Amino acid sequence: MTDPNAYTPPKVWSPNKESGGRFAKINRPVAGATHEKPLPRGKHPLQLYSLATPNGVKVTVMLEELLELGIAGAEYDAWLIRIDQGDQFGSGFVEINPNSKIPALLDHSGSSPVRVFESGAILMYLAEKFGVFLPTDPALRAECLSWLFWQMGSAPYLGGGFGHFYAYAPSKIEYAIDRFAMEVKRQMDVLNRRLADSRYIAGDAYSIADMAIWPWYGGMAKGLLYEAGEFLQVQEYTHVIRWADEIATRPAVMRGRMVNRAVGPLASQLHERHDAGDFATRTQDKLVPPEATGS
Repeated sequence: MTDPNAYTPPKVWSPNKESGGRFAKINRPVAGATHEKPLPRGKHPLQLYSLATPNGVKVTVMLEELLELGIAGAEYDAWLIRIDQGDQFGSGFVEINPNSKIPALLDHSGSSPVRVFESGAILMYLAEKFGVFLPTDPALRAECLSWLFWQMGSAPYLGGGFGHFYAYAPSKIEYAIDRFAMEVKRQMDVLNRRLADSRYIAGDAYSIADMAIWPWYGGMAKGLLYEAGEFLQVQEYTHVIRWADEIATRPAVMRGRMVNRAVGPLASQLHERHDAGDFATRTQDKLVPPEATGS
């Protein structure tokens, strides 16, 4: 029996109608800038252009962890890029990241600016620049980088796959949701098995692997990412929950989650960050350990 709702792809695809969904107005099949808009620049060598999505949180957490260690060279300016308004297609941002995705970093500390895009690349760049959070022992380094790249390859199934069809698509498609739910649960099981034997993702030491994985899978383990905890039965992943809770209490993580955040309670938001003093407007009783969320 033929499904009356079945879709037969045309011989040649063309974007002849709006795709629908939350980000339909900014989706397009070509790259490049849509408008002229230079990027602002602050006083520090490190200039971050981002938004507190899971990918953005990775980098602000890393920068705050570096500052927590007393590394003065990690001071940075963080500028808000509102992706729902198309800021990522401004000419200045596209010059830094031709792929028009947050986060993007400009390092002015050398003789000429260095651009770094893709969150995993930024984590690795900063870890190598400052010599922390990436092991130097060859075996431990390989383990850390393996998990870092695992996250970069796996998270699109969680975000663009499951997250899109479960939370943002204009209509619910059973096949798509089931397909990506299956994969997300498999990924959570991968992490749960690993963390049953290891305090942190890459071993006994906290590293850029944790910073990369926590905003996505920590949020999912706590049931807050896409509000899909009950649907995916995340309470099963007890070792991931233990790890997510431990990381959530780190002061640098608490600060990093606030930077470039533009949703949620106002006390949890710091749209732009130019100095450590910017956090002073939030009293200590408001700077409480947030849930490990990827939102």
